[in-house]
Amino acid sequence: MAGLLRTIVIVGGGFSGTVVAANLLRRPPPGPTRLILIERADQVARGAAYAERGFPYLLNVPASRMSANSAAPKEFLEFAQRRIPKVTGEDFLPRTLYGEYLGEVLLAAQLSAPGNIRLEIVKGAVANLRRIERHLPLRVELEDGRRFTADDVVLALGNPKPASLSAARDVLTHPAYIADPWTVDLKFNRSQTVLLIGTGLTTADIINVAASDPQRTPTLHALSRHGLVPPRQTPFRPDAFKGDGNALLLAASTSLRRLVSSVRLLANEAEQMGGDWREAITFVRNMAPTIWQRLPERDRVRFLRHVRAYWDIYRHRLPPELIQKIDTLRNAERLTIHAGHIKQIIPREDRIEVIWRPRGSQQLRTQQFDRVINCTGPDYAIARSTEPVWRNLVQCGLAVPDSLGLGLRTGPNGAVVDADGWPGPHLFYVGPMLRADHWEATAAHELRGHAEKLAALLATERR
Repeated sequence: MAGLLRTIVIVGGGFSGTVVAANLLRRPPPGPTRLILIERADQVARGAAYAERGFPYLLNVPASRMSANSAAPKEFLEFAQRRIPKVTGEDFLPRTLYGEYLGEVLLAAQLSAPGNIRLEIVKGAVANLRRIERHLPLRVELEDGRRFTADDVVLALGNPKPASLSAARDVLTHPAYIADPWTVDLKFNRSQTVLLIGTGLTTADIINVAASDPQRTPTLHALSRHGLVPPRQTPFRPDAFKGDGNALLLAASTSLRRLVSSVRLLANEAEQMGGDWREAITFVRNMAPTIWQRLPERDRVRFLRHVRAYWDIYRHRLPPELIQKIDTLRNAERLTIHAGHIKQIIPREDRIEVIWRPRGSQQLRTQQFDRVINCTGPDYAIARSTEPVWRNLVQCGLAVPDSLGLGLRTGPNGAVVDADGWPGPHLFYVGPMLRADHWEATAAHELRGHAEKLAALLATERR
């Protein structure tokens, strides 16, 4: 079998797909291997997160913790310092620079790859996958009609689009409504009043754009269910906190309430020892996959309903310079944060009227806006996805959505579970929708770990 050509197709050329490809090029399978990387955008190794844009969006993790290679933890920092000599490990750098770094990682792996593996980069969008029989290769079909037969397929499709808000159904085509802020080049002027739906990382990015020119900064409102804004990142030591992992696992096995109490105690303990509560959160985050798997279904549901918003806020933090912008705008009354629930969104000629109920109140509030932007973040529920590849995978039974709308069901090493409950031997997934089974699967070092393990599996002679 070592003499037969083996074909591995990676669908998606963002972070996850690039890291899988780079690892396979460094340590390929033993026999002749054709590695095909399919990406719909003009450039690989960027995806939506690190694409070239008109505004320098920042990473929300310091440079020292963004390496795509676990064997070289300072790789990205060293790359950045070759271009910007004064960069430190605690700097928050532009995302486009990170995309450039990922491109260099892939190119270096390609140039140094042994002769038995060849990388082909294909520009196109995958519309469907077909499995002829369980143990036979898969057929990958592109929207333009091209087809590839693959022994193994890795789905690395990145973050999905934001959810379509039910309250916004009457304004989806209105020029003042933006359903996905990453599909447009945002421009503002000072006379505008703008509503941002959501108060998390996407909202912070859009605030950063809006505040980039003080002469054009509009009046901003941000609305979410809890009205919570991510806190500031600090130069804490991610590996400094050595908490009691067994206590956390025991708490998770007992009840959600006890688990939440245990996390609070750890954060307080970190502060009392002269450290940073972020150290405790990082410790818990590293244990999150095991904790999540210990939680019974009822506690997972309760977590998503009552705790998720608070965990996400403390887990996903912002660069200090972005927090400073937010504080400055709030103090100048150019930004107002609201907590509440949207009841209705109504088109009013060239403006949009929004009716919401403030949190803790029974009275409705109404206000008109020049722009309304959906900043609710990615929608991981593939049952609602408008992507043809996800719709077809679910329809033909090759993939199954998880019951909580967090992604899709996977087995060991990201093997995609099919409608019969089997982890497919040839179809794998790596990316943020692993959160269905691991909860924390969005940070670079988390996805890097999954990508490296999957590449190591694919590099074995499994036939």
